[in-house]
Amino acid sequence: MSAQLPHQFDALRAGAKPEHASYRLHRKQRNLQIILPIVITALLLIGMIVLISFATFKSDGDVSRWAAISTIWIVIPILIAGLITLAILVGLIYLMARALNALPHYTAIAQDYVSIAQGYIIRGADMVVKPVIALEGFIERAKAFFERISTP
Repeated sequence: MSAQLPHQFDALRAGAKPEHASYRLHRKQRNLQIILPIVITALLLIGMIVLISFATFKSDGDVSRWAAISTIWIVIPILIAGLITLAILVGLIYLMARALNALPHYTAIAQDYVSIAQGYIIRGADMVVKPVIALEGFIERAKAFFERISTP
């Protein structure tokens, strides 16, 4: 006897997409929260373009005024981005000034520990090399001794 899948999976085996409540809610939210705002924004922008075009290019339209207005609308986001960048830079300068007041104390402590570590490292390196230097010195003394004996 083989196990039977519930009837809700029959549609899945046939290749249909599941119709769970979460999928329906997702489709509804996608339509209301993503697609609808994009369509409304696109329609508003197209409407503004058409309105500005009619106002500008009719027989007594003032092209220079609309050019100035367009320039203002182009410059506003750049100014906002510049202000945000300026605020970030001012904040970083303030934090750097605070850090420079606190860092000398901590860097002095770090230098003390590095100096202590340097002493241990030099002492350890000397201890490792000392047997080799002693052996080489012994070999050199032995060579010098045997050279004195062999030369009349």
